[in-house]
Amino acid sequence: MNVRSINAVTLAVADMARSVDFYRDKVGLEILYGGASASFSSFRVGEGYLNLILDSERKTQEIRTRWGRLIFHVDDVDALHRRLVQAGLSPSTEPADASWGERYFHIEDPDS
Repeated sequence: MNVRSINAVTLAVADMARSVDFYRDKVGLEILYGGASASFSSFRVGEGYLNLILDSERKTQEIRTRWGRLIFHVDDVDALHRRLVQAGLSPSTEPADASWGERYFHIEDPDS
C-alpha cells in the first residue's frame, strides 16, 4: 500500500460566512457542501477537497498563532492575482518567478 496523494485539508475558521466568501466568491472554488451559515463546508480543489470547520469558540487571533500554507496549482497565476485584486482583496506579494521554476504570489485568508 502506497500513499498516493492528499485527499483533503481541513482548516478551522472563526467566521464561516467570511471564509466561504473568500474561497468560493473570491478564489473561485466550487462549494460542494455547507455554506455561509453552516458549521462545516467543503470545496472541490482539483481531485481533492478543502474543508472548513467552524470553531466559534476560538478567537481569530488564536487561529493566527498557528502557521500553515495552502498552495494551489492554477493555469494562470497572473490572472488569478488580477481577479483577487479586482474583488477587493490585497495579496501580500505580487506574482513572481521562484528560483525553482514556479510562478507564485501570496494572499492571506480571512483567518490569517
